[in-house]
Amino acid sequence: MPDLNWNASLWGAGYDWPDGGDEWSVPWGGSEPQWFGSLYPRLHRLLPAQNILEIAPGHGRWTRFLLPQCQTYLGIDLNPSCVDACRTRFDQTPHARFESNDGMTLAAAEDEAYDFIFSFDSLVHAEIDVFHAYIPEILRKLKPNGAAFIHHSNYAAGLLPAGRHDHSRGTTVSGAAVADIIAASGGAVILQEVITWIDAPLLDCLTLFGRGDGVRGASPIVLSNPHFGEEAGLIAQFQAPYSSI
Repeated sequence: MPDLNWNASLWGAGYDWPDGGDEWSVPWGGSEPQWFGSLYPRLHRLLPAQNILEIAPGHGRWTRFLLPQCQTYLGIDLNPSCVDACRTRFDQTPHARFESNDGMTLAAAEDEAYDFIFSFDSLVHAEIDVFHAYIPEILRKLKPNGAAFIHHSNYAAGLLPAGRHDHSRGTTVSGAAVADIIAASGGAVILQEVITWIDAPLLDCLTLFGRGDGVRGASPIVLSNPHFGEEAGLIAQFQAPYSSI
């Protein structure tokens, strides 16, 4: 069992969340342009979804965009302070529920109940032990034709040049390692996009996957995108004139 206390301490009482997580969307010009300019174009074929599960929502940075896309929503976070913050922020949203967990299991989520499971900019800090635990859990929570989209480290692929900032990524995780765990757990990768994170070449990976009995036929698509950081800059540049509309 990995030590998750550092995570709970850092993102719980140890971090004051000055902008509710939006501080990490500054390169895109904010969370709204990041969602609509970067994330939604990658996800729009999966949305709306009847039931959505979000892993590690923090203070609801992406939750506010997911809630209009579903009939029921469950957010599960390791940090009780984040759960409390989301319960307060979304207290007028009756179809949303927030629960805490141990950082390894998803016991609060019903089995075979979710059309879409999402996690972005959170599991990048997790080590491979977390994925050995979470991926079978995710597959168990998905409906047969459901899909999961997770953002995680690709540090272990060894593509980050020496001396470059590693953005506190999990050092034992790569896209290939996550794909192997998915396959060993009875799932199937649909698409993996290895991305440059801001200025760190090919440091991260976006993995879209489903249950093996729901994904048939096509081979997984693997993309290498060294321009993800440039994409952020373009989104920020061109959304600015529209921000006051």
